[in-house]
Amino acid sequence: MNGLRFLSTGRCVPAHIVTNDDMSRIVDTSDEWIRTRTGIAQRYLSGDGETAVDLCVGAARQAMDRAGISPEDLAVCVVATCSPDHAAPSNACLVQAAMGLPENIPCFDLNAGCTGFLYGLETVRGFLTISEKKYALLIGGEQLSRVMDMTDRSTCVLFGDGAGAAVLTLEEGRLWHADLGSRGNAEVLWVNGPGPGPCTIHMDGPGVYRFAVEALPTCAKTLMAKSGLTLDQVDWIIPHQANRRIIETASRRLHAPIEKFYQNMERYGNTSAASIPIALDEMNEQGLLQPGQTVMCIGFGAGLTWGGALFQW
Repeated sequence: MNGLRFLSTGRCVPAHIVTNDDMSRIVDTSDEWIRTRTGIAQRYLSGDGETAVDLCVGAARQAMDRAGISPEDLAVCVVATCSPDHAAPSNACLVQAAMGLPENIPCFDLNAGCTGFLYGLETVRGFLTISEKKYALLIGGEQLSRVMDMTDRSTCVLFGDGAGAAVLTLEEGRLWHADLGSRGNAEVLWVNGPGPGPCTIHMDGPGVYRFAVEALPTCAKTLMAKSGLTLDQVDWIIPHQANRRIIETASRRLHAPIEKFYQNMERYGNTSAASIPIALDEMNEQGLLQPGQTVMCIGFGAGLTWGGALFQW
């Protein structure tokens, strides 16, 4: 099997930090209420004139610079997002223009909700198997502040803006197992499409929780079965950063130590498809990810979708 190898990572968030105390001046909430239910203390929200593409480009430039490759070597550019600047053109096409990427490669957006980056990994792996070029640029980028109802305290306190990116290549014999799934549901978590009405996030919180605490451990067990590994042999589990309670429940159901689960929702909130690549870049920058370590990433979100990837760093 040819597995993906991460050459580099990058991330970009807006300059503007919004704390829980800031949110309490907008809606009827408090720092204690948000922290105890979600683990979130702050989030980054875009300012006037800042676009989702700006965040994607910022993360992509960092990843490309660190990879040290030429744009001409890219086989594909994919942006995982559920909050693009436009229905068309795609954010990926605008990234291509902003960064001067080759015109003879596919550039497109992929929407699998918060699971988007995991779907993106399998998508670029497929492109690399048929391309003469060696590298792929995958970005998870969201500007959820554009679709947040700032009067709805059940959702507006949860989400943040940001982008994470990775440059990837195929390597023969490298550990790689993936699991992707979906369960069509337009009632638990959804965002209105383009139209005359307001476009905002809607969420059935208990429904999302029930789905997530089932999907995360089930996906982890599927990856274990496919690989023949045990959780003791996995160095890091990097879940979608939606809610600390979800991760704690998954940890108990898997009988895995909570220390194995990387968490950063306290600083970023839920950045949907950007959360896993932002976490990967943060860990990479801090030296937490070391060559040869076994890593499991698991996402879950609107769709409903779930996905996981088990690989060697």
